[in-house]
Amino acid sequence: MLPQARAEHRLQPSESALGGRVVLVTGANGGLGRACALSCARAGASLVLAGRKVSALEGVYDEIERAGGASPAIYPINLEGAAPQDYAAMVEAIRIQCGRLDALVHAAAHFDGLRPLAQTQPIDWLKHHQVGLNAPFLLTQACMPLLREREDAAVVFVLEDPDRVSKAYWGGYGVAKAGLAALASVFHEESESGPVRVHGLLPAPMRTALRRMAYFGENTVERELPERAGEAAAFLATAQAAAWRGKILDLRPLD
Repeated sequence: MLPQARAEHRLQPSESALGGRVVLVTGANGGLGRACALSCARAGASLVLAGRKVSALEGVYDEIERAGGASPAIYPINLEGAAPQDYAAMVEAIRIQCGRLDALVHAAAHFDGLRPLAQTQPIDWLKHHQVGLNAPFLLTQACMPLLREREDAAVVFVLEDPDRVSKAYWGGYGVAKAGLAALASVFHEESESGPVRVHGLLPAPMRTALRRMAYFGENTVERELPERAGEAAAFLATAQAAAWRGKILDLRPLD
């Protein structure tokens, strides 16, 4: 598995650190995906916003434009049902419309609540793995040829606290996240001598819709907004993050 490491200060991309670079963000309309997209845009990136709901992606698009960022591209895709040819078509569209791809951030997630494995419907188990594990594999594999054309490129996998999601009731979501950590490690070992950097990102507990579904009795005001994790994901997409190659950037608070 990739080793975990902590930063001594808040990591965020410097001004124009992503200038001229194209970044693809999945789940761009979600809490972390949106924060990552906005941070990338502030750093000068041209963005491809991928997600299931066009109206929600258009909202992020409008935010980026109002902030003075470059107009992003929107690519609607339903990761629950996407097949290998759908990812190949996405990458070809990025090649035609953008001419390059410099970074891929896997921020999409599927979570439908806590329940015992004995009560998990097979279709729900499959959805967790399709969105949380199969989609990151298939999309990363499809993007690799385009990413390898750059002198420096990055793939960022958003992970979960293994001590938390490996416990009872986290079901398919927890198992898929465990598999995603292993997937990131394998991709790193297979690409560590090439131009594509692999990074893991382990956010602190955040004030998101996903967390509210798992901790519905929690006072969410006590949790930080996704902005810090979004900044960190954007930082990992920059060439400034070379020293973090093959590591998991751990943003969780110290006990």
